[in-house]
Amino acid sequence: MDAKLFQELVKALKIGKTLPDATYLHKTALEKASCELFTLCSNVARALEVDTTEWDLVKLFRKEFKVAFLSYPDFYNESYPSLKQSILVDLSKLTSKITSYKDSDNPPILHRKELMVSVDDPLREHFESLTKEGELAGLYANPFKIGFKQTWECLIEQKGYNLKDGRIIKVNGDIARDNSYDELKVDRHLTAIIRYELSTPFKLLAKHNFLTGDYTIFDYGCGRGDDLRELEAHSLSATGWDPNFRPDAELVEADIVNIGFVINVIEDIDERIEALQRAYSLAKKFTVVSAMVAGESVISKFQPYRDGVLTSRNTFQKYYTQGELKVFIERTLDTDCLAIGPGVFLVFKDKLEEQNFLLNRNQRTHHWNHLTSDEKRGGSHELVFVKYRELLEQLWNKCLILGRLPASDEFDQFDALEEKVGSPKKALQIINSVSDILELEVAAKNRTEDLVVYFALNLFSGRPKFATMPERLKRDIKAFFGTYQSAIQTATEALFAISDTDLISESCLLAHSQLPSSDYRPNKHLIFHEKYLEKLPYSLRIYVGCAAQLFGELDDIQLIKIHIHTGKVSFLGYEGFEDTPLPLLKERVKVKLREQDVDYFDYVEPYTPPLLYWKSKFIDESFSDFKKQVSFDKRLAKTGIIEPSKDYGPKRIELDSLLKDQGLEVRGYRFYSI
Repeated sequence: MDAKLFQELVKALKIGKTLPDATYLHKTALEKASCELFTLCSNVARALEVDTTEWDLVKLFRKEFKVAFLSYPDFYNESYPSLKQSILVDLSKLTSKITSYKDSDNPPILHRKELMVSVDDPLREHFESLTKEGELAGLYANPFKIGFKQTWECLIEQKGYNLKDGRIIKVNGDIARDNSYDELKVDRHLTAIIRYELSTPFKLLAKHNFLTGDYTIFDYGCGRGDDLRELEAHSLSATGWDPNFRPDAELVEADIVNIGFVINVIEDIDERIEALQRAYSLAKKFTVVSAMVAGESVISKFQPYRDGVLTSRNTFQKYYTQGELKVFIERTLDTDCLAIGPGVFLVFKDKLEEQNFLLNRNQRTHHWNHLTSDEKRGGSHELVFVKYRELLEQLWNKCLILGRLPASDEFDQFDALEEKVGSPKKALQIINSVSDILELEVAAKNRTEDLVVYFALNLFSGRPKFATMPERLKRDIKAFFGTYQSAIQTATEALFAISDTDLISESCLLAHSQLPSSDYRPNKHLIFHEKYLEKLPYSLRIYVGCAAQLFGELDDIQLIKIHIHTGKVSFLGYEGFEDTPLPLLKERVKVKLREQDVDYFDYVEPYTPPLLYWKSKFIDESFSDFKKQVSFDKRLAKTGIIEPSKDYGPKRIELDSLLKDQGLEVRGYRFYSI
């Protein structure tokens, strides 16, 4: 059996617990569901000398030629059995890896067992009742909290239940039952707010040049239609539907379908899933999905209801984490999604459109010098250069953008060039005879690095298929790598290399020496302004890029912190960074690359936002307040209140009190005597 047939058979399975990357089945169900896959797994197990008693479940990868044999010896005896051993087999490389959990105090555990057995399994109905208990107790709201034994048991206790004889029992002794949620009527229509500017999803679409008039747009759940009015005012083809405000509007297909902050106000999970699937079905190119993202500090202020909360206006809100929302979208639509902002994801149907988006997202912009002739070089081509200078300069600029000679469909003046000068290759020879073209070598190097970053980040989220790549990218591969395999090999090595802390440490030191400004602490961190991201060595661009894929766009982020030894990246957003000497930290997002998880920290009441001290370490002359900030920081250092080597200092109210003791106060960027 080859990889193609394997993936076709896995995709054709009618039963099993299906996640975006794999399908899980008990071996008894696999034997009934697919003789071919069962025979394959049995043969592989025998070849590895894995006894039939050593595996109960099989994990069939949907996008890779891999299987994993999972040992759950208590699958039928315990409600939530623990994993004892996993044997991962890469069938393309003929390698295997054994992971044992026999001595673990906190092994992975299993849920929703009814999905992994056949329909006629005698215990299927019992398994369904176990899942229903957990759902009614609110235990499945966050899938990241239930995967391991200890966190599962803690969550049960936090919800006010006990696990007794495999059943979820209320502390008062009752088995978890439905609390008649349907009796409570939620006022969904009140969630539609009045907007005076484009909503966040549409702002992000505008940023990525999707609101140019080249795409039709449908707004699923458009509320009062404020976004539609703004789009129509700019002559864009946009329509929408809303169950409360535009119930009679037609549901129509469009290139782009937006379902913005809709799923988070639907209290019924089945209806939530249906809404997302229906919106996705209408999209030709891609769907934009957005929902509210918040941490426990926000959620704890509201009354819990189902898997979300009730607000004071009797509206429902389901607050997601970034990772939780990504999983929900991918499980519901059975495809990958891309984060472009906190709580905002793109789900592409058109894979060519997706690759164009990713390609543009990871390409740097450069400012090149104008083409100038060198009198010393001159030669027979000088007259041709002077006569067709404008045309040749246009070709030169296109070469610098591409890092190579353009094809006929990549240069608007291609026909004119061939008629007046000749082929692009000959035109470049003419340019070279009268001017220095070393910048083209720099452009080629930069473009190669951009492509390594592009492919590495694609590998991080799932290997792209060569057939779905734009022609331009195929030409890039041929020009800079020779073959697709060579490009992937280079990118794979670069991606794996970021796990080397020595390399990250060396790259941070190099970046510190090259960036206009940054804060570097050996073996600890590198902190720099977001505008310098493109200036980083490409290893760090991949490192931060992987974190950004989990988080989204960095629109409201000013500083980025690379944690050298812990595999983490922090994104820091400040209030007043551009126009105050002591900006307030309003948002901190820590991305844990090794766990592929995201932690959000919102500094809302009762938490006091920390101040950013020594802002001049992170800016240069390109910032309008640079000189004022340098002067402010020098004056602050003289007070002795905080040493410049310290990252953190007193809160604002404490700082003002300490300055008052010295007879000083801060107004703007200056210190005044009082």
